[in-house]
Amino acid sequence: MLLEDALRETPLIAILRGVRPDEVLGIGDALVRAGFKVIEVPLNSPQPFDSIALLAREFGAGAIIGAGTVVDAGDVERVAEAGGRIVIAPNTDTAIIGRSIALGLTPFPGFYTPSEAYAAIKAGARYLKLFPAATGGVAHLRAVRTVLPPDVKVFAVGGARPSEFSNWRDAGADGLGLGGELYRPGQTAEETYEKAREAVAAVRAYAAER
Repeated sequence: MLLEDALRETPLIAILRGVRPDEVLGIGDALVRAGFKVIEVPLNSPQPFDSIALLAREFGAGAIIGAGTVVDAGDVERVAEAGGRIVIAPNTDTAIIGRSIALGLTPFPGFYTPSEAYAAIKAGARYLKLFPAATGGVAHLRAVRTVLPPDVKVFAVGGARPSEFSNWRDAGADGLGLGGELYRPGQTAEETYEKAREAVAAVRAYAAER
């Protein structure tokens, strides 16, 4: 599955900050059953590369698995070795973008200003993460989106809630990244499934109205 197709089908990224390898398959199964197609394991989680490898092995045929909170270009190769396919960062680091592209992975850098966005685009990024999205809200996204190339995808991450999906989408977001709104450490697979199902339902309700 291509990232473009996965995010077109379900424009949501599950961010599993704090997930452990011994629970990640149950959480991953809950997300996939609910309709999620892209799952991120932040590198500040316990043994993140083990979790990425487990998810990629189990769900890689039907979902895109990757790493988040990648702040060191040296970690990109480890993401690739674990089977990750996307490299999501909280900031714009051209070294991480370049290394990701060189290894055949998709960089997904964070930005907040037009200057950061264009630095990322110039380095080769075609997916951007507005972070933290809630700080400036939909008004900030709408203003920034007007100056960005239409073929560059922008996802709102950091405080963006599924219940507000229509607001973010109408402001120019191509989708949302969901962290604490979707998963918190210690949460059961069933709890995760219910939250994931509600998030996917919000996306589908928006699509049905258009």
